[in-house]
Amino acid sequence: MNNNDILRRLRYAFHMNDAMMLNVFADGGAIIEKDQLGIWLKKEEDEGFQPIYDKDLAAFLNGFIILKRGKKEGELPNPEKSLNNNTIFRKLKIALNLKDEDILAILALADFKFSKHELSALFRKPEQEQYRVCKDQVLRNFLTGLQIKFHPNKV
Repeated sequence: MNNNDILRRLRYAFHMNDAMMLNVFADGGAIIEKDQLGIWLKKEEDEGFQPIYDKDLAAFLNGFIILKRGKKEGELPNPEKSLNNNTIFRKLKIALNLKDEDILAILALADFKFSKHELSALFRKPEQEQYRVCKDQVLRNFLTGLQIKFHPNKV
Protein backbone atom coordinates (compact mmCIF):
# COMPACT_ATOMS: atom_id res chain seq x y z
CA MET A 1 0.00 0.00 0.00
CA ASN A 2 1.18 3.50 -0.57
CA ASN A 3 1.07 6.20 2.07
CA ASN A 4 -1.52 8.25 0.18
CA ASP A 5 -3.98 5.32 0.24
CA ILE A 6 -3.48 4.94 3.98
CA LEU A 7 -4.09 8.66 4.56
CA ARG A 8 -7.26 8.63 2.41
CA ARG A 9 -8.63 5.51 4.12
CA LEU A 10 -8.06 6.92 7.60
CA ARG A 11 -9.70 10.21 6.61
CA TYR A 12 -12.75 8.34 5.35
CA ALA A 13 -13.01 5.82 8.19
CA PHE A 14 -12.85 8.49 10.90
CA HIS A 15 -14.92 11.19 9.15
CA MET A 16 -12.06 13.71 9.11
CA ASN A 17 -12.43 17.00 7.30
CA ASP A 18 -9.51 19.12 6.09
CA ALA A 19 -9.34 21.24 9.25
CA MET A 20 -9.29 18.18 11.48
CA MET A 21 -6.57 16.54 9.41
CA LEU A 22 -4.44 19.70 9.47
CA ASN A 23 -4.78 19.74 13.27
CA VAL A 24 -3.73 16.09 13.47
CA PHE A 25 -0.65 16.84 11.36
CA ALA A 26 0.14 19.84 13.59
CA ASP A 27 -0.25 17.74 16.75
CA GLY A 28 2.23 15.31 15.23
CA GLY A 29 4.74 18.10 14.61
CA ALA A 30 4.14 18.85 10.92
CA ILE A 31 2.62 22.10 9.75
CA ILE A 32 0.89 21.34 6.46
CA GLU A 33 -0.90 23.74 4.15
CA LYS A 34 -4.43 22.89 3.02
CA ASP A 35 -3.29 22.85 -0.62
CA GLN A 36 -0.62 20.26 0.19
CA LEU A 37 -3.16 18.09 1.98
CA GLY A 38 -5.40 18.22 -1.09
CA ILE A 39 -2.52 17.09 -3.29
CA TRP A 40 -1.77 14.15 -0.98
CA LEU A 41 -5.41 13.08 -0.95
CA LYS A 42 -5.53 12.79 -4.75
CA LYS A 43 -5.38 9.37 -6.38
CA GLU A 44 -2.32 8.37 -8.39
CA GLU A 45 -4.11 8.81 -11.69
CA ASP A 46 -5.25 12.35 -10.82
CA GLU A 47 -3.39 15.35 -12.18
CA GLY A 48 -1.16 16.97 -9.58
CA PHE A 49 -0.80 13.82 -7.45
CA GLN A 50 2.23 13.79 -5.15
CA PRO A 51 3.24 10.99 -2.82
CA ILE A 52 3.25 11.70 0.91
CA TYR A 53 6.63 10.84 2.34
CA ASP A 54 7.10 8.51 5.30
CA LYS A 55 8.12 11.32 7.64
CA ASP A 56 4.90 13.23 6.94
CA LEU A 57 2.70 10.16 7.35
CA ALA A 58 4.55 9.34 10.59
CA ALA A 59 3.76 12.86 11.85
CA PHE A 60 0.10 12.31 10.95
CA LEU A 61 0.02 8.97 12.76
CA ASN A 62 1.70 10.51 15.83
CA GLY A 63 -0.93 13.25 15.76
CA PHE A 64 -3.65 10.61 15.38
CA ILE A 65 -2.37 8.92 18.54
CA ILE A 66 -2.63 12.28 20.34
CA LEU A 67 -6.14 12.84 18.93
CA LYS A 68 -7.37 9.46 20.13
CA ARG A 69 -5.37 9.00 23.35
CA GLY A 70 -4.47 12.51 24.46
CA LYS A 71 -1.15 14.28 24.75
CA LYS A 72 1.56 12.77 26.96
CA GLU A 73 3.81 14.75 29.24
CA GLY A 74 7.16 15.73 27.79
CA GLU A 75 8.39 16.14 24.26
CA LEU A 76 6.53 14.99 21.20
CA PRO A 77 8.05 11.93 19.55
CA ASN A 78 9.97 12.73 16.40
CA PRO A 79 8.33 11.32 13.27
CA GLU A 80 10.22 8.36 11.84
CA LYS A 81 12.09 9.02 8.61
CA SER A 82 10.99 5.70 7.18
CA LEU A 83 7.89 3.61 7.82
CA ASN A 84 6.88 0.07 7.07
CA ASN A 85 3.52 -1.66 7.39
CA ASN A 86 4.44 -3.04 10.82
CA THR A 87 5.12 0.44 12.19
CA ILE A 88 1.94 1.87 10.66
CA PHE A 89 -0.11 -1.01 12.07
CA ARG A 90 1.49 -0.57 15.52
CA LYS A 91 0.74 3.18 15.55
CA LEU A 92 -2.90 2.53 14.64
CA LYS A 93 -3.13 -0.13 17.35
CA ILE A 94 -1.80 2.36 19.90
CA ALA A 95 -4.02 5.23 18.71
CA LEU A 96 -7.18 3.14 18.90
CA ASN A 97 -6.11 1.35 22.10
CA LEU A 98 -6.76 -2.03 20.50
CA LYS A 99 -6.11 -5.41 22.04
CA ASP A 100 -5.31 -8.45 19.89
CA GLU A 101 -8.94 -9.62 20.07
CA ASP A 102 -10.12 -6.21 18.85
CA ILE A 103 -7.77 -6.33 15.87
CA LEU A 104 -8.83 -9.87 14.98
CA ALA A 105 -12.49 -8.77 15.15
CA ILE A 106 -11.75 -5.81 12.85
CA LEU A 107 -9.96 -8.10 10.40
CA ALA A 108 -12.95 -10.46 10.53
CA LEU A 109 -15.24 -7.58 9.51
CA ALA A 110 -13.28 -7.51 6.26
CA ASP A 111 -13.63 -11.32 5.95
CA PHE A 112 -9.92 -11.76 6.57
CA LYS A 113 -8.90 -14.73 8.67
CA PHE A 114 -5.82 -14.23 10.80
CA SER A 115 -4.61 -16.02 13.92
CA LYS A 116 -3.51 -14.51 17.20
CA HIS A 117 -0.03 -16.01 16.70
CA GLU A 118 0.30 -14.42 13.25
CA LEU A 119 -0.82 -11.11 14.70
CA SER A 120 1.63 -11.16 17.60
CA ALA A 121 4.48 -11.83 15.15
CA LEU A 122 3.72 -8.50 13.44
CA PHE A 123 4.27 -6.55 16.65
CA ARG A 124 7.53 -8.16 17.70
CA LYS A 125 10.91 -6.50 17.32
CA PRO A 126 12.54 -7.19 13.94
CA GLU A 127 15.51 -8.92 15.57
CA GLN A 128 13.28 -11.54 17.20
CA GLU A 129 13.04 -14.89 15.47
CA GLN A 130 9.22 -14.89 15.47
CA TYR A 131 8.98 -11.43 13.81
CA ARG A 132 7.04 -11.33 10.55
CA VAL A 133 6.72 -8.55 8.02
CA CYS A 134 3.21 -7.12 7.72
CA LYS A 135 2.18 -7.57 4.11
CA ASP A 136 0.04 -5.06 2.23
CA GLN A 137 -2.90 -7.49 2.23
CA VAL A 138 -3.04 -7.54 6.04
CA LEU A 139 -2.84 -3.75 6.41
CA ARG A 140 -5.36 -3.21 3.58
CA ASN A 141 -7.85 -5.58 5.21
CA PHE A 142 -7.32 -3.96 8.61
CA LEU A 143 -8.07 -0.52 7.12
CA THR A 144 -11.13 -1.96 5.36
CA GLY A 145 -12.28 -3.41 8.69
CA LEU A 146 -11.81 0.01 10.31
CA GLN A 147 -13.97 1.56 7.60
CA ILE A 148 -16.69 -1.05 8.21
CA LYS A 149 -16.52 -0.54 11.98
CA PHE A 150 -16.36 3.27 12.09
CA HIS A 151 -18.14 4.17 8.82
CA PRO A 152 -20.53 1.21 8.40
CA ASN A 153 -23.14 2.76 6.11
CA LYS A 154 -20.70 3.69 3.39
CA VAL A 155 -18.60 0.55 2.73
